[in-house]
Amino acid sequence: MIRMVRQCLVWLVDRSGRHPFVVLLLAMLLATASLMGAFTHLSIDTNSDHLFSSRLPWRQQSLEFAGQFPQFSDTLVAVVRAPTVEEAREAALELAAGLATDQRHARLVSTPGISSFFDREGLLLLPPDELADVLDSMLQAGQLLDPLVTDPSARGLLRGLDMMVEAVRYGMGDRLSGYDTALGSITKTLDDAQVGQVSPLSWQALLTPQLTARSGGLELVLIQPVLDYDVLEPGQAATQAMLRIAADLPGVKAGRVQVNYTGSVPLSDEEFRSLTDRAGPIAIGGALLVVFWLVLALRSWRLILPVVLTLVVGLFCTLGFAAFAVGSLNLISVAFAVLFVGLAVDFAIQFSVRLHALQRGDRDFADTLHQTGTEVGGQVGLAALATACGFLAFAPTQFTGMAELGIIAGVGMLLALLCTLTVLPALLGLLARRVHLTDAALPGGAAADAWLAHRHRPVLLAFVLLALVGLWSAISIPFDANPLHTKRADSEAMQTLSALMDDPNTNPFTLNVLVEDLAAARTLGARLGALPEVAQVVSAADFVPEDQTDKLGQIDEAMDLLYSVLSPQDVKSPPTVDDLRMAARDSSAAIASVAGKLPADSALLRIGESLGRLAQTPDNLLTTANQELSRFLPETFKRLSDALSAQRITLESLPEELKRDWFSRDGRVRIQLTPGDEAQNTAGLRRFVQAVLAVAPQAVGPALDTVKSADTILQAFQHAAIYATLAIAVVLMVVLRRVLDAALVMATLLMSALLTALLAHLLGISLNFANIIALPLLLGVGVSFNVYFVMNWRSGIRQFLDSPTARAILFSALTTGTAFGSLAIARHPGTASMGLLLLLSLFAVLLSTFVFLPALLYRLSRSDPSGAER
Repeated sequence: MIRMVRQCLVWLVDRSGRHPFVVLLLAMLLATASLMGAFTHLSIDTNSDHLFSSRLPWRQQSLEFAGQFPQFSDTLVAVVRAPTVEEAREAALELAAGLATDQRHARLVSTPGISSFFDREGLLLLPPDELADVLDSMLQAGQLLDPLVTDPSARGLLRGLDMMVEAVRYGMGDRLSGYDTALGSITKTLDDAQVGQVSPLSWQALLTPQLTARSGGLELVLIQPVLDYDVLEPGQAATQAMLRIAADLPGVKAGRVQVNYTGSVPLSDEEFRSLTDRAGPIAIGGALLVVFWLVLALRSWRLILPVVLTLVVGLFCTLGFAAFAVGSLNLISVAFAVLFVGLAVDFAIQFSVRLHALQRGDRDFADTLHQTGTEVGGQVGLAALATACGFLAFAPTQFTGMAELGIIAGVGMLLALLCTLTVLPALLGLLARRVHLTDAALPGGAAADAWLAHRHRPVLLAFVLLALVGLWSAISIPFDANPLHTKRADSEAMQTLSALMDDPNTNPFTLNVLVEDLAAARTLGARLGALPEVAQVVSAADFVPEDQTDKLGQIDEAMDLLYSVLSPQDVKSPPTVDDLRMAARDSSAAIASVAGKLPADSALLRIGESLGRLAQTPDNLLTTANQELSRFLPETFKRLSDALSAQRITLESLPEELKRDWFSRDGRVRIQLTPGDEAQNTAGLRRFVQAVLAVAPQAVGPALDTVKSADTILQAFQHAAIYATLAIAVVLMVVLRRVLDAALVMATLLMSALLTALLAHLLGISLNFANIIALPLLLGVGVSFNVYFVMNWRSGIRQFLDSPTARAILFSALTTGTAFGSLAIARHPGTASMGLLLLLSLFAVLLSTFVFLPALLYRLSRSDPSGAER
């Protein structure tokens, strides 16, 4: 059977050389049809969730949860930041209102932190001890607010300061320390106004500093954008529309408000953008460098052009197969084109170099072609088949991203072999019948062979030591399961997401548990909240607290104490500039009169000095100070009134948007768990997931998806490594028909793998779901290079590096390295890490092939000189 296969390969070479025009016409038709099919049926899917099979249990759970809460999928999140909570709230509401009218780009818009429900019932949702602190802060600030009820201006605020001065006169100055923060904020607003800067006073921060410190001046606007799948970045139009609306907001124009964005939609769009960024220049530069290596290897355009055209035809055919087989390329399989060129060029170079090393001026080209097919066809065929096995071993795994790449690249290697044995001989027969390489051996190869022949023992000993260290490196090499680490950190969506990760309220690596009712949510939530790995637990039960009676009593009591603040009588007319100047001068003088009773660092003294300066400023700056001090007063009084008018919360009184987010469509209650700071790395995140699953095995969410995806990837590569190793071993045994020959190839392959692990460890490279692709490439490149030397040795050749084979391998490696290098300099971190590890693996393969394998073959030749011929 093997003899028949070899005869078929030689027959293809002979017939292609005899009928070049027929072969090239068929190749052109097939390549054109493949290219048209790729243009019409091949797309790119940048959704990293689709890298894994939907048949996996954790993927099914994730999809089931997404079906219950579709609003959490395909999101665009606008992050609104401002110096004060009032400005952030105001800008977020304005942005949401603008987006709500743009139904062309936004299907659903919500502000999860802003609602009338939270304004009215928010105090009931606080824990009892926190509620007491918040109410105390309100009551204390209420004394400052009291004069502002009838005079909501800077003049009214200064009346409140005058009351503090009177307290100091009566010996109660030591009681004012609780107002230091508030007085400091007022001083800053006054000082900024005097230099013409806008710095409104945050009354919310004065009333409830505990709550303000928790959220800061940050609000989120959740958008479900209208996606346009007819373009390569489906969410780009919606994102740009959001940014246009944000740019027109008054706070943004004034430079006080900043609107950033993140979410699954822009992350996916930016993923594709980073994949294609600089792709044109990199491709052109890489192609020119490949041609340069071909010039050095083949020396004549009559040889180079056939190799290039053969690669192009093979690539087009592989593109057509990809369109037919998978339909869409994912974040991993999109790299197949670079890998195809990097690997398929080896077959063409081997064939061309060795054919023209055999060519003589007095020899018929058909005879040379036949001899080349006889000598090289089997070797190239074995290399292509072994490489294809390395790729196709991933096809049965659940790592869909790699499985699809394996299918495309595996079949691509067979298509490359077919093109090498048909298109290339046809082109060479037309263009290069009279080309002869006078020196086809590798320069310096003879000296290298002699050195290895005499020093093979210490060389082998050194490789054994390196292999032992490499084995330890392979066992200990870390795996980074965080998919965010393969994205560009400097992109807008990633920078925004990174800034949110430290906050438990916005950390994306959460877990969700669905339980039957509120009682079960409270019970399970308490157990999960006790876990040290869990930083925060929120569930629908938190919005219907059990201890509402006591809380309502405390709120009613605060309402009574602040009755005068919440029930204004007569409101004075707005102050004039002269009124403001006089009030500032009087308050400054009053504070100065009690300076002796205040500590030197008193906040009241600092505000007195600021008021003294303010009284001397121009009218427009006085007006600015008044506006900035009183800008948010009306909203403050309204929100304070709402907060102290809380009513008992029932399940029925919850707003629909809250129910939609915390109750599943089938009535179950959602519990959301956020990890602590230690979960910022893969090991900490795994501990968080394991701890939660031990209590709630039904938990789902991004944290679980991240950990399970890592497990799926590692399991896929373990299985694929076994499948590939067995398949390659079987192919080698069947074709080579000697255990020793197959063992030599596999031993060199193992050495390459261990050296790759050692190099990765020395450079501090961790594996991720992108660069782990180096494993099948290592198998493919390693086998294809090693097979040539082993088969030459078996045929009696004892000069390994001083041969056309070595020359072809070296320049194949250089062209392959150029292809891999184009990945290493990509802007996309995942692609770049893939390219870097591929370069390391290629270097390891070359080191093993050019040093370890010849030394081993020389050792075997010494111990059994006739063994190669038996």
